Amino acid sequence: MRVLLLSATTGYQLRSYDEAAARRAVELVLATDRCHQLDDPWRDRAIPVRFTDIPSSFEAIAREAGRGAFAGVLSVGDRPTVLASFTAERLGLAGNPTHAAAASVDKREARRRFAAAGLTVPWHFAVGAESAAYDVARDSRVSFPCVLKPTGLSGSRGVIRADDVDGFAAALTRIRSLLARADVRVERTGSDVVLVEGFIPGTEYAVEGVLTSGRLHVFTIFDKPDPLDGPFFEETIYVTPSGLDDDAGEAIRQTVERGAVALGLRHGPIHAEVRVGRDGIVLLEIAARPIGGLCSRALRFKGEVSLEDVLLDHALGGEAAVYQRESPASAVMMIPIPKRGLLKNVAGEDRARLRPYVTDVRITAKPDQLLEPLPEAGSYLGFIFATAPTPALAERAVREAHRDLVFTIDPAITVVRS
Repeated sequence: MRVLLLSATTGYQLRSYDEAAARRAVELVLATDRCHQLDDPWRDRAIPVRFTDIPSSFEAIAREAGRGAFAGVLSVGDRPTVLASFTAERLGLAGNPTHAAAASVDKREARRRFAAAGLTVPWHFAVGAESAAYDVARDSRVSFPCVLKPTGLSGSRGVIRADDVDGFAAALTRIRSLLARADVRVERTGSDVVLVEGFIPGTEYAVEGVLTSGRLHVFTIFDKPDPLDGPFFEETIYVTPSGLDDDAGEAIRQTVERGAVALGLRHGPIHAEVRVGRDGIVLLEIAARPIGGLCSRALRFKGEVSLEDVLLDHALGGEAAVYQRESPASAVMMIPIPKRGLLKNVAGEDRARLRPYVTDVRITAKPDQLLEPLPEAGSYLGFIFATAPTPALAERAVREAHRDLVFTIDPAITVVRS
């Protein structure tokens, strides 16, 4: 059997999918965003595609399908989501409707569909590129605090809280500068529109699960123990199992399932974000993809089964509900970037790995890589993993390991053109 996996060329999860495919004797065929004129620079025989060019990319995929039919389609990350759904529809494979995938990566359209389904959403409106920052800040629809976010970026990138008019204007200007950057214009899935919405106080949770014919099966709910109140919204630690009781967990599951139906999502992995506070459960977003980066390693199933094993099986028609999460608690820290500059050295890794319950420390940033903190950041320094008898011990382990790490970051060289 052959399974098509769409991913950015730098996707962290590709090795995990390769390993899962090998265990199941499945041929994994990659489709990645690369130049079609280069002769397989990564030596992975991937189909060269452009996620924003659906027709031409599908033609390349269809040619490969002509050499051997695909039994399933998977994608990693937000950018391949729409192409993956379009491909599944055209090839007659299980997946999401293309319009639903497109809505899931457009924060404005997702808000509209959630509201139409009767779900709680904050007040919101969209701002085009032509609107003057201070004019928008003084709009009668704005109340403070509020949050500004690009409609087509993910991972809290470009998301800024504003508490007054000056802060609003500065945030909108900063987001527009980010969207104008050449590297961001290549990567983003949306337009220059910025969404303005009310700030939602409360505790944030992440939901990991899979849809089968519109029915949601939740693998786990991750607690996010660090407050996410702004001005930027950098996710750092995920911990499972959640401290929520069964009733609260079921209420979140039902809310996410209603949101998935509202978007039109039907089949495949989802990663959702919710806030729980005075307004009840507020659905922030549902991504039609699994959890990003290496964070999937914080979710393991009985029998030494990985999330990628489960998703590959599901793509081939398997029943996801038969897999049960391992009983020990686990935590992952996405190591934040403290300042802008060039990474020169990382010290303390060996000490961090010796901390009780720490299972791995992975520094994914490369020497001399330019690092940027949020809201401009598009990556992390790396990941810390822990497994422990209780969620509190797992959380403490990743925090202590993080304190062991010392990052040397030199100022970036500024090129001045005369």
